[in-house]
Amino acid sequence: MASKTLRGIVRALTVPVLAFGATVGAASAPAHAAVWNSCDQWGNTTLDGYILYNNIWGSGAGSQCVWANSGTNWGVWADHPNTGGIKSYPNSKKVINKPISSLTSLTSSYRVTVPSAGAYNTSYDIWDTDYDYEIMLWVNHHGAVGPLGTAQGTVSLGGHTWNVYKGNNGANEVFSFLRTSDSTSGTVDILPVLKWIKDTKAWMGNETIGDVQFGYEITSSAGGLDFRTDRLTVSGG
Repeated sequence: MASKTLRGIVRALTVPVLAFGATVGAASAPAHAAVWNSCDQWGNTTLDGYILYNNIWGSGAGSQCVWANSGTNWGVWADHPNTGGIKSYPNSKKVINKPISSLTSLTSSYRVTVPSAGAYNTSYDIWDTDYDYEIMLWVNHHGAVGPLGTAQGTVSLGGHTWNVYKGNNGANEVFSFLRTSDSTSGTVDILPVLKWIKDTKAWMGNETIGDVQFGYEITSSAGGLDFRTDRLTVSGG
């Protein structure tokens, strides 16, 4: 999938200088008592050890603004047209930079408030340092969205039950885990998922995990919708 390829390239190349990129659309930042906000296409900042990105990467995107009280309490206002194709993945990222076999734990807790309209998923996006492998963990989704690849069955890992999909977007392998029932809060033990991919399925080797991202993969949000991360923690090493 070309859009997935573009997203991987954008993430690999995004550096602070891109915060000066062009604003997409004519939106203004929402009225939150935030310590940081941006409507820039590639707007980003570092807060409390987390890197936040506005990350409007898809074609046909509308307006989007991100705000943050901290690296773990932040949100997005997005007004993307009711058309197909992913428009953006605003997210908060924690850098890990450890091989899977060297990790003794890797967990995350989340609590979000998401709209009842639009098309999107709330997901973790986990990358190796070479961007050869992408592991997505969807904790909820709404509207006309779906994973890349073919179904591989259902598995219970890390405290949740997932429908698993495996695919390739032309640039990297994509393993998608879709929670069998939507949730807006919970804790995910990520390390067993990585070990299952590596050891049980042998779909990848002892990769060095670079980024654990959490955010909203938005396809449409016509009229302007709010996505809020009320709490997020990523811990382990």
